[in-house]
Amino acid sequence: MVEYYMFRQEGQLFHDLYLCYCGYESCPPLYSFGPAVRPNYLLHVIMDGKGIFRTGDDFWELGAGDGFLIKPEAQTFYRADRHHPWSYIWVGFDGRIAPSLCERLGLSGGQLTFHTGRGSELREIVMEMLKVRTYSAERDFYLEELLYRFFATMLKDMDPTSPSRLRNRNDYVREAENYIGNHFHEHIRIDEIADYVGVNRSYLYTLFMKETGAGPQEYLRNFRLSRAADMLGRTTCQIEVVARSCGFNDPRAFSKLFKARFKETPSAYRRREQKKVSE
Repeated sequence: MVEYYMFRQEGQLFHDLYLCYCGYESCPPLYSFGPAVRPNYLLHVIMDGKGIFRTGDDFWELGAGDGFLIKPEAQTFYRADRHHPWSYIWVGFDGRIAPSLCERLGLSGGQLTFHTGRGSELREIVMEMLKVRTYSAERDFYLEELLYRFFATMLKDMDPTSPSRLRNRNDYVREAENYIGNHFHEHIRIDEIADYVGVNRSYLYTLFMKETGAGPQEYLRNFRLSRAADMLGRTTCQIEVVARSCGFNDPRAFSKLFKARFKETPSAYRRREQKKVSE
């Protein structure tokens, strides 16, 4: 049984990430494909049975729940088992963020295989993609939604402490930094940041210490103080307004923290910075 859907790549509405094609196949014994190369990324997830996957000098025996990634222009070969041939779903994709997405999935360098316990969920998404066979105004948007849902489902299985994820630990720090940059003026807690990036608080602390040399609480405080210093130097806002705009609800505590960081009071810092501008 073979079902597939080819998605025309010319004139793409989306450029960051887009679907090229997808499908489902129940292979006969010893069915093989390749050696061949693909122009885009191609991800297979095995539903049942087993087979082999080879690229270059690397070789894997894979079974139900396993998956493998084919990278653009990489020569690969794969074959179903003689006695227990596999069935699998596949999703071909490409776009500007496709390489970083693969890294986020733990598929970078020579790591081209993975295991997931969400095969049935992923299959349902692909089968939903296969239903979208006629053009309509909303088709492109719906396929894009399904593609992101597919990868969001895959990421649910990713263990942040596994070896394949540890290589990408800075991804969590970047996401946390982005969250802080967007919400520093609000009353945010470190637990909230950890929940947002999908790790526990202690692991987030470990990542921040390794990547930035400071814990997330210290990073948040220093980020707020740096933004406050910028506001003091370029605006005439009252110090209380600057403090609250940067997430400090207590102006006195803000002044104390500011002096500890910059070795002068907010007022003295403002006078010195604005004197530089006037000179």
